[in-house]
Amino acid sequence: MRAQEQLQSFQPLIEREEGRGQVILVCEHASNVVPEAFGTLGLSRAQLEAHIAWDPGALGLARGLSRRLDATLINAPVSRLVYDCNRAPDMPGAMPTRSEIHDIPGNALISDEERLARTKAIYLPFQNGLHNLLAERIALGRRPVVVTIHSFTPVYFGKPRDVEFGVIHDADPAYAQAIVRAARQATQLVTELNAPYSAADDVTHTLRIAATPYGLQNAMLEIRNDLIATAEAQEAMAELIAPVLNMGLVEIQRQAKAG
Repeated sequence: MRAQEQLQSFQPLIEREEGRGQVILVCEHASNVVPEAFGTLGLSRAQLEAHIAWDPGALGLARGLSRRLDATLINAPVSRLVYDCNRAPDMPGAMPTRSEIHDIPGNALISDEERLARTKAIYLPFQNGLHNLLAERIALGRRPVVVTIHSFTPVYFGKPRDVEFGVIHDADPAYAQAIVRAARQATQLVTELNAPYSAADDVTHTLRIAATPYGLQNAMLEIRNDLIATAEAQEAMAELIAPVLNMGLVEIQRQAKAG
């Protein structure tokens, strides 16, 4: 039986759904789980533990932030190698045949039917689930702020990365810029705007379709994954960054009131 015929709908995991904080946290690359229908996609266990399959440390960090901000958290339940929920269905990275230096044999010959099956099973439940959360909050008069949580590798194609904390924006830079200013003021993290990626790299898909159409403040956070390699490090980073996010919120609220 073909993999697409075995796929059930993979619903996003929603934690702290009744959270009263303004921020809604999103973790598209939370999991490296490959559903049984796909075997191992032709990859080794080491490859499935590596950054190509997920964002190591991102979910633990997101959960730490969720507790500190009383923020609802939505995360994807399967590996981005099966479907990357931060990519549109027509983007090559949605179901990549190659990631960094690694070929993905299980994605080499995907038919149009399988692309559709994966989109319906993984991408649509995730993005619809996020949209529902946002629409419900807006209907209640509680306009949320959308923050996506990611991690990145210390070395990329052999080149070391000095940045430790990257903050990326889509169309509206206000909240991302406020976070950068707060991080530079309140932490020792090497913090950069639109690094190590930017919207030009097509990494802000979730922000673009979920937050921007509603005019919601938003930002994408990228933490270098050697800084959140353990549960203890993830908790420490959450403790460090949560006040930074709050400082950024205060700044954009003050700007809004000033007109």
